[in-house]
Amino acid sequence: MNVMIPSQLRSYTHASRVECSGATLGAVLDELDRRYPGLRFRIIDEQDRIRQHIHIFINKEMTLGLHQPVTDADEIRIIGALSGG
Repeated sequence: MNVMIPSQLRSYTHASRVECSGATLGAVLDELDRRYPGLRFRIIDEQDRIRQHIHIFINKEMTLGLHQPVTDADEIRIIGALSGG
C-alpha cells in the first residue's frame, strides 16, 4: 500500500510516498519504523496512541486507532498539524 509521508517527517524516509504492508495500521507503522528507525515515535506516543498533532487517513477517512485493519489496496496519509507563533 502507499503511505504518504508529511514534509516534517521526510527526513526519515527521504520520500513523500513509501510502499509498505501490514494487516493493521499499527503493523504498518511498526514496519515503517523497522525501515526508518525513529519514525513511529514521531507519530505514536508512549501510551500507543496517535499523537494529538498527527492525523492519519485511510482512503480519505480519518482513523483514531492503531487497530484499524488495512489492505494492500489502501492508501494511508499521515498528516502533521503545523503550528507556530
